[in-house]
Amino acid sequence: MWDLLLTNVHLATMADGYGEVRDAAIAVKDGRIAWLGTMAQLPAVAKAAQVHDGGGCWLTPGLIDCHTHIVHAGNRSDEFEARLNGASYEDIARAGGGIMSTVRATRAASEEQLLQASLPRIRSLLAEGVTTLEIKSGYGLTAESEAAMLRVARRVARELPVDVATTFLGAHAVPPEYAGRVDAYVDAVCAMMAPLAEEGLIDAVDAFCERIGFTAAQTERVFAAAQQLGLPVKLHAEQLSDQDGAALVARYQGLSADHLEHLSASGIAAMAAAGTVAVLLPGAYYVLRDTTPPPVAALRAAGVPMAVATDCNPGTSPMTSLLLAMNMVCTLWRLTPLEALAGCTRHAARALGREQRIGTLEVGKQADFALWRIARPADLSYAIGLNPCCGVVQRGVLRAGLI
Repeated sequence: MWDLLLTNVHLATMADGYGEVRDAAIAVKDGRIAWLGTMAQLPAVAKAAQVHDGGGCWLTPGLIDCHTHIVHAGNRSDEFEARLNGASYEDIARAGGGIMSTVRATRAASEEQLLQASLPRIRSLLAEGVTTLEIKSGYGLTAESEAAMLRVARRVARELPVDVATTFLGAHAVPPEYAGRVDAYVDAVCAMMAPLAEEGLIDAVDAFCERIGFTAAQTERVFAAAQQLGLPVKLHAEQLSDQDGAALVARYQGLSADHLEHLSASGIAAMAAAGTVAVLLPGAYYVLRDTTPPPVAALRAAGVPMAVATDCNPGTSPMTSLLLAMNMVCTLWRLTPLEALAGCTRHAARALGREQRIGTLEVGKQADFALWRIARPADLSYAIGLNPCCGVVQRGVLRAGLI
């Protein structure tokens, strides 16, 4: 007997294109997909502990937000206002604002305060069908406060029905106590990694390779330390300038290179050869009023998988809507609705190294679904400000309010 059977749905399996299966059903056993197919194919003897009629809605894999900084304290609306009055992102950072503003607020917060500040932001994503969420550290920049952020990220998965992938981003910025001693701080970041990994707090390692961040050489030291611990890497790359970060992370078989507005042809070729995912983050592009889009056509031509994420953070992308991110990549950068949905499912799973268990509807994969009152899958990228999600199944369990 199955645990759960959803009938009268249209499936967008995302296994090949939309992978449409109309007039379908899907069954769950022990938290995994046990069967899927058309209603006509449903075995006559099929039984389930719970049976729900999907009312002709569309069912997709649960959405995956594969790049967020959603655990933090503080607010940076003052910087938003300053940019509108002419200050640049780099001006604000060099004046002690930017990331360091959030670092000060996050260091001052307790773990409980961090959790309670973060839960409302995360609930907004879950209401839109998100079932897996990546959460980065990087606003502590000490061993103690980075560990606190990562512990809070782990707690999120216990407090809410969502899977959390944690990413250590100690190399996010240079804290004031290391001013003028960047290499010494890189040593400290490398030293932080092993204890955090031993505590089970790190799923991947990231860095900010940029003029106002870390050089390629410094970033490579972080990657080498991660590699020694068997941790996969990813990178904030080519957001404000071309630092050859994409080629560097590809050389380490990195999961993803993220942002990529200033990505070069050589970086694209390196990513394509390594299978590194391009994570597109339209929120920061929009908030910073950038005018250099990532080279989407070239990425597409090279066969580089493109994921889409919110980049939820307090300074450059205070966005808690993955549906809005899907609309933005289509409108601003000319992705197709199919590419946008694949970017929040199949390719986002790959960007987290979880493509074998989530991201598509296939027998044996984790039973993470989102149910939508829409006419066709493209509607998810089409509407602005509308949330058509009417139900979510996460690890085979129905969230409250289904159908």
